[in-house]
Amino acid sequence: MQGRLTGKRIIVIGSATGIGAATVTRLAREGARVCAADINIQGASGLAEALTASGTDVFATPIDVADEASVQAAFADALTRLGGLDGAHVNAADLKTIFADSNAVDEDLAVFDRTLTVNLRGALLCARAALPALLEAGGGAILFTSSGAADSAEPERPAYAASKSGLNALMRHIASRWGRKGITANCIAPGFVMTPEMIAGGQVPPSLLDAFLRSTPSTRVGAVDDIAAMAAMLLSDDARWINGQVIHVNGGGLMR
Repeated sequence: MQGRLTGKRIIVIGSATGIGAATVTRLAREGARVCAADINIQGASGLAEALTASGTDVFATPIDVADEASVQAAFADALTRLGGLDGAHVNAADLKTIFADSNAVDEDLAVFDRTLTVNLRGALLCARAALPALLEAGGGAILFTSSGAADSAEPERPAYAASKSGLNALMRHIASRWGRKGITANCIAPGFVMTPEMIAGGQVPPSLLDAFLRSTPSTRVGAVDDIAAMAAMLLSDDARWINGQVIHVNGGGLMR
């Protein structure tokens, strides 16, 4: 599929590591011009420099999705340097709070508020910044990274699940409100994905991996490239008739 995204101008928010970095790499190698936006500007810049050295068109810009002024500045920079926008992948989330996200009785409200501020309000701020540019271009794609947590019951992590459920609703609102204007909005809901950082850091014990594999009809856990491949398709013209959908990429861990 090399060249499928040639000429596309895309911003990826939350791009320095993990799924975001894999998505930037996949989009660039398929021909897109990509703005890698992240609060971790050092990581995003390193990724952009490495990809540019390999002959692709990638640059980095800082963004803090919890800060509206930062979001507006990042999109202004992206639009200036790209000359417009054809797609946006909103992949930002505060995964540090997930370890303190307990249950509805014991939840620290600061954890709940921070989770929704970044995961949901931040996505809204990015969508508000992206939509005028996409409409000016005659249409385009907005893609959000959601989670199977929005559809599965868990005894823990209520803030995370609520933020992702809200994200799915936000996505459907955008799809229904601006679909006739040429906008598609969709979510990817990754399953259990082992990022390079998780692998290098040894954060996931073998017992947890074994338990996951016993509970799913898959031969392996997910990889960031699995999610990047779906992102590339949903941001391409191959997906112009896919709108308002939550696409689960999880090896069958959750079937619906």
